[in-house]
Amino acid sequence: MGDILSQEEIDKLLNALSSGEVDAEEMKNADERTVKDYDFKRPAKFSKEHLRTLELIFEHYGRLMSTNLPVYLRKNIQVSVISSETVTFNEFTNALSNPVILGIVNFQPLQGNILIDLTSSLGYAFIDRMLGGTGEPLDKLRDFSEIEMGILYKIMTVSAQLLREPWKNVIEVEPVLERIETNTQFAQIIAPNEMIAIVTLNVKMGEIEGFLNICIPFMTIETIIDNLNTKFWFTNMVSNDAGDHRQDIENLLRRVDVPIKAVLGKSQIAVSDFLMLQPGDIIRLDRRVDNELDVYVGMFKKFTAVPGTDHDRYAVRVTTVYREEDEES
Repeated sequence: MGDILSQEEIDKLLNALSSGEVDAEEMKNADERTVKDYDFKRPAKFSKEHLRTLELIFEHYGRLMSTNLPVYLRKNIQVSVISSETVTFNEFTNALSNPVILGIVNFQPLQGNILIDLTSSLGYAFIDRMLGGTGEPLDKLRDFSEIEMGILYKIMTVSAQLLREPWKNVIEVEPVLERIETNTQFAQIIAPNEMIAIVTLNVKMGEIEGFLNICIPFMTIETIIDNLNTKFWFTNMVSNDAGDHRQDIENLLRRVDVPIKAVLGKSQIAVSDFLMLQPGDIIRLDRRVDNELDVYVGMFKKFTAVPGTDHDRYAVRVTTVYREEDEES
């Protein structure tokens, strides 16, 4: 209900109308509200706040891709968010051309899947780079071979796993790449008229540029849609940063492969003698059989040990630990 005017306010309004200071037609038009058309075939399930939060999530995702993919491609890449929009799933698939690279990702624990659409030109450039080339796309598109699909599966698997950290501020997800489709007809994960959010990223590798589209169906994130707001996202980001990451770092370090070698001894021989070596020949080393062995971790001497066996395998038993402050003898 509108505000009730006092008798004094009514008198002032009537006087203003009589003197011409206020136009009655203008007052009438001011009360008319603008009516917007609502298309029930395209319900607005994603708000601007939802799309803005998705852009923040995938800005973080783009930074992770720029850091991790060069390990496999051996070339710097730049990934940035271009836009976000909502369309129907049918409109999204109709805009794609064959062949496509569609990674279908199981977004556990959420119900449903999301799609990662990689431009074909980028896919060919990635394949060329992984096979030792300069990273040039093909002039004419063609279907991918089985070997090329295996290479793409590796890249798409890494891309899917990188989704875990950016979504941590909203929900803990365990994304798993289920399969890759090159035909849109085999990637119908939802009904054609369902609404989806599309976040488009620009991927640049050298002179090659292309798009990476992330397709997120509303039904997949419907249960957490209320958490897709910037306030919730930033609040969780601050709380996560305030935690102790010592255990996380230790867990990551435990999975690092480190080469270890035990050196029996050293010797110098002529190249001609080396070429004439036969089974049963003896090479004299600079150590006695009762001397301890030097054990190297990577390029650094870390232990001394004595040789032996463990069941049917050769082994060493560590006797002393070599520290950085110790001087080598």
